[in-house]
Amino acid sequence: MRHHHKKICIVSISLGIGGAERSSAILSQMLTGLGHDVHIVILNNVVDFDYEGTLLNLGSLKESSNTVVSRVMRFKRLRTYLKKQSFDLIIDHRTKTDYFKEYFYHSYVYKGLNRAYVVHSSNPDLYLTQYPNRFKNIYNKNRFTVGVSKYITEEILQKKGIRNCHTVYNAFDASWNDMNEVLPQTLKDKKYILSYGRIEEEVKDFRFLIQSFTNSKVWQDGIYLVIMGEGKDKDSLIEFALESPASKHILFLPYSKNPVPYILHAHFITLTSHFEGFPMVLVESLSLGVPVLSLDIISGPSEIVKHEENGLLISKRSIPLFAEGIQRMCFDKELHEHCKQNAKDSVSQFSTDTISQCWNNLLQNEL
Repeated sequence: MRHHHKKICIVSISLGIGGAERSSAILSQMLTGLGHDVHIVILNNVVDFDYEGTLLNLGSLKESSNTVVSRVMRFKRLRTYLKKQSFDLIIDHRTKTDYFKEYFYHSYVYKGLNRAYVVHSSNPDLYLTQYPNRFKNIYNKNRFTVGVSKYITEEILQKKGIRNCHTVYNAFDASWNDMNEVLPQTLKDKKYILSYGRIEEEVKDFRFLIQSFTNSKVWQDGIYLVIMGEGKDKDSLIEFALESPASKHILFLPYSKNPVPYILHAHFITLTSHFEGFPMVLVESLSLGVPVLSLDIISGPSEIVKHEENGLLISKRSIPLFAEGIQRMCFDKELHEHCKQNAKDSVSQFSTDTISQCWNNLLQNEL
């Protein structure tokens, strides 16, 4: 296939904190590396992740004024920018929770322009709005739609009647391996389990993790649980942890732009979310050679974690079962070492080299 360079616009809420936002930044790097002309539009003024391309930061305008009039002006500026630049494709990573807002994007902001939507969550409410049967008609006017896991593509999008769907996994950023930062004194010489991400209980269920950690009794052997991140539920979660007999072995750390040292020194990483799309926490940790312990939720973990090969998959949301998984990963040295040895190779299919080619094939075939 002949390679044609395209002019691409990536639209994202921001370039900070979340998994969808990180994947937007990495996508900009991958497509630029392939020779495409990449532009990025962000709606909130948060730029934590490295990116490549031309950035239009509409969020910086929001900070100076966020009235109804200024909001309309930002939409007009975005529409003008998209038309003037004559993009071959707009790749939209935003969540889509309000049908009327998305109809406005469809009928005004993106009118007459090629677009693709990327769906990052298995929760339909986040990407199919409150009127999914109506919204599928807008999806079907996309050039194509991407689900970041097979479950999202096959069990949500296709079953809803959305056509021309493709699975393209999120890529991990191998350059993380080169990031150096000193581990904070708080964690020096400690054996700890790590969980990191946005602290929102309706999604991440850190309370379940704290309860499982408490029941595992591993803290009685001096093992710590570290929860790293920020979010609206952090204060209430800290209060909940203080009620646990294991409270002195539960540490809360702020969000870090560079979680690499925290991951590298962890004994293993956990995931206890109610739902995800394609949890990059697991891929990133495995890419650094660190095993994982995850609930087998409906989208993502089973496409990443090979039970007893690179980590453990716990079949149901059971505190005793997850506590047993914590004990096994802490005390079964042979199992832990086996998973550690397999970790890096187990996620090679999610490397930027592989995933960039998947995206490039889509661009060449669909445009």
